[in-house]
Amino acid sequence: MPISFQESLSEPIMEKQTTEIQIQYFAVLREQRGRSDETLQTSAATPEQLYQELQERHGFHLPVEQLQVAINQNFSSMSNPLKNKDHVVFIPPVAGG
Repeated sequence: MPISFQESLSEPIMEKQTTEIQIQYFAVLREQRGRSDETLQTSAATPEQLYQELQERHGFHLPVEQLQVAINQNFSSMSNPLKNKDHVVFIPPVAGG
């Protein structure tokens, strides 16, 4: 059944929630970003979505599958939910010798 114009006006418009996230960069990500940390507002719900946003903003070339993530100093999953004021660290693969 089609929705009338009047019905569509009565539905609430959902705005995306934004959260403030502290991000710390290491190794190649720090080099590409040109800084070691930043705080930003994001509507990303997970670290994976946050990294995708950062790829668009800063041109990061590493695929998300090659990264580890820590939230508030604990290793975490890329699918864990983010909360306001979380501290997120994306950890790229490192080579040693």
